[in-house]
Amino acid sequence: MADWLAALDRRAELRAKAGLTRRLHPRAADDAVVDLAGNDYLGLATHPEVIAAAARALSAYGLGATGSRLVRGSTDAHHALEDALAGWLGTDRALVFSSGYLANIGAVRALVRPRTLLVSDAHNHASLIDGCRVSGAETVVTPHADVTAVTAALAAASGRPAVVVTESVFSVDGDLAPLARLHATAREHGALLLVDDAHGLGVTGPHGAGAVAAAGLAGEPDVVVTATLSKALGGAGGVVAGPAEYVRHLVETARTFIYDTALPPTVAAGVHAAVGLARAGDGPRADLARRAALAVRRLRAAGLDVSTPAAAVVAVTAPGPEAATGWAAACRDRAVAVGCFRPPSTPDSRSRLRLTISAGVSQAEFERALEIIVECAP
Repeated sequence: MADWLAALDRRAELRAKAGLTRRLHPRAADDAVVDLAGNDYLGLATHPEVIAAAARALSAYGLGATGSRLVRGSTDAHHALEDALAGWLGTDRALVFSSGYLANIGAVRALVRPRTLLVSDAHNHASLIDGCRVSGAETVVTPHADVTAVTAALAAASGRPAVVVTESVFSVDGDLAPLARLHATAREHGALLLVDDAHGLGVTGPHGAGAVAAAGLAGEPDVVVTATLSKALGGAGGVVAGPAEYVRHLVETARTFIYDTALPPTVAAGVHAAVGLARAGDGPRADLARRAALAVRRLRAAGLDVSTPAAAVVAVTAPGPEAATGWAAACRDRAVAVGCFRPPSTPDSRSRLRLTISAGVSQAEFERALEIIVECAP
């Protein structure tokens, strides 16, 4: 009976030798770390209006939703949030899931019909990859941001239903997908376009409506948008937005919606308040863009290999997995939190530090954090 535990120990030893050990680092509520690892881009997780809205919902509804959305889990807070998200994104309807991961799996699966071909970018997030796998549909993985390869895959599947699956702002390097060109080739071949706008919503586009809106694709009948509510909006949950007929199909068929306990109404209410704040002013977004540009200049001046960010994600190449983990640990020891991406989380086997720019960090703290990252570089 102990053989399976010994096998797990052996696999852990192999991961450790490869520099791929992962550990949990508990965060105290009052820690003084400069956070360049979290995704609270606009600093809304602790905004007084967001907290007040969540507190009112907590008092009214209690801690949890008490059931799935189709049983007792749908509240006024959920429907108000969905209406606000649909209006912001420019779509017919929006549907809130308990996480962005489940939203993506449900969204991909609901687009699959018999003989459907999924054309997926090589740098897509794990949730999109798993959505393709769970769907059971044939999937072609195309080179990153390669419209020519997408076109070829669609042309080879002429007469079949097809879906082009991509992120907008990619979570690995922070670069932007060629959304307008992807949509043009998808439409030419009668395919749909699914865009995960997780890192674009709130950060890019008109009034922060995201990269899909920035590309002029908001409300297009052959475009489906997904996003997490845990990044620029500072909360939790996920959303799928698109034509009313498609959202109805999700309500009636998406297993990750039907069989999952609903997002707590207190979170839905807090995120609804965050949507209003995110739409209200472009100042924080402009500040994020300035800081991202500053990070690129400072880190490149130090001789580091840095991505060119389309939004608020800046990736810095590390020599390897062990160097990446050591670099991140050295920064953490000096009270700066940075993301650490290593295989298998990276699609190209390159290890990186990932910096996420946040309006919740002061300018002085941000500049000092950049100095520490440079000083700790391997």
